[in-house]
Amino acid sequence: MKNIGLLVCSLVLATSSQAGSFNWDNLQRDRIELKLPLLTVKGNKGLLACGYINVSACDKTGEACAIVSGVSNFDEMLAKPVVGVSKAATELGVVLGMTGEQALALLR
Repeated sequence: MKNIGLLVCSLVLATSSQAGSFNWDNLQRDRIELKLPLLTVKGNKGLLACGYINVSACDKTGEACAIVSGVSNFDEMLAKPVVGVSKAATELGVVLGMTGEQALALLR
């Protein structure tokens, strides 16, 4: 049943991405300028972050987080595959390989 839900979510998100209009409402975006930017997008249930954030640290604090890497802006975060997932994010349905946009749909 969970896989069917992910498939439906994937189809809905793919359609919205093709329209080019991601809804950033109720998401807190933060960017810290370092040699490469540290990027986070926080929803009510957890966050999508770049590779600067450590999944192990999020597991220790019980935070739901999904990690994407090789990104320099928020739009890239939506398109890239998730390469790291905390235990709490897994419980929300976030899985490795889904896009950042799909993960955010679950972390909102």
